[in-house]
Amino acid sequence: MLLLAAAGVPLSLAARQNPLAAGATQVVTSGAFAAVGLVVALHRPRNPIGWLMLCMGAVIMFYVDTGLYNVLNYRLGHHLPLASTVLVLYHMSEPVFGLLPLIILVFPAGRLPSPRWRLAVGAYLALGLADMAVQAQMSVYALTHHRTQVDTSGQLSLSNHAYSVFFAPVGLTFFAAWLLAVAYQIVRWRRSAGESRQQLSWLMAGGAVALVSFTAGVVIQAHHGIWQTVGAVFVIGVAALPGSMGVAILKYRLYEIDRIISRTLAYTIVTGLLVGVYAGLVLLATRVLSLNSPVAVAASTLAAAALFTPVRRRVQRTVDRRFNRVRYDGDRIVAAFAAHLKDAVDLETVRTDLAGAVSQALEPTQVSVWINERR
Repeated sequence: MLLLAAAGVPLSLAARQNPLAAGATQVVTSGAFAAVGLVVALHRPRNPIGWLMLCMGAVIMFYVDTGLYNVLNYRLGHHLPLASTVLVLYHMSEPVFGLLPLIILVFPAGRLPSPRWRLAVGAYLALGLADMAVQAQMSVYALTHHRTQVDTSGQLSLSNHAYSVFFAPVGLTFFAAWLLAVAYQIVRWRRSAGESRQQLSWLMAGGAVALVSFTAGVVIQAHHGIWQTVGAVFVIGVAALPGSMGVAILKYRLYEIDRIISRTLAYTIVTGLLVGVYAGLVLLATRVLSLNSPVAVAASTLAAAALFTPVRRRVQRTVDRRFNRVRYDGDRIVAAFAAHLKDAVDLETVRTDLAGAVSQALEPTQVSVWINERR
């Protein structure tokens, strides 16, 4: 795995491609899958998710390196050894990406939802093996007929009706498998509670970050120049999916996903609001009031800084009310106890109310109040 990652840099440079755009994002993504898969496999060796993640990580890096190798051989005209073998293996590795819907489906225990799923999963795996065989045959056909033109990623530019007829339904089947696996986990999340809901919350959060990052990266990479590098950096967010799955399987109790989600949402909203306020004030000062640019920027910066704390508090309360009810309810309990404490005069009543507020807010297993009585 490390050798494959190290080989990507000289291969991308030799293929006249930006190493960051060509391989760095895949290195991060494949490294995340491989690292999380290794940890899960070591701690939960009977859980197949770890081994599937290891396989995914290795295949992603192998796919990138062999694609660059194909560019060197069949696009730039170099005559490197084992060119034909690498071309065949490159296309045979593509169907392995279809393992990701299976990983999502069996999350977190590594078991199918029920025995009725065995037939569907068996047919899905058989289709993947058939896809690998057809990919290999297509590569051999291209080699024997000297039709080895490849694009900038190393993919064969082969337009053949026989192969397109096969690959179209296979692609739709893989896409349907993605939707089915995600829909199943969403239904499970809505019906679950306790430990299972915490694990699925991690999966949903990681999947959302990965989807947004991937979509933003693809859209930005459609532009040229520096935007391709910026888009490549966005794609790194796909690593959030394996990372969140690893946390959910191994260490989910050490973290509070509701708090993380609420904080992330709150600071994202606050940042967006303050950026909008800052840009609006700058435009107002420079275009309407005709102030000097340095003065307008300084005044807008001070205004945004002054608004940060009150806006953050208000947004945090609003977000907590929806996504972090534990903290929101705890704050309400403490506020109610503080208001009641102002009118309390009996020490025994105060002690009882304090123990009740602590029990209700924190839910400890035992509560005791020690009072130092000075005479």
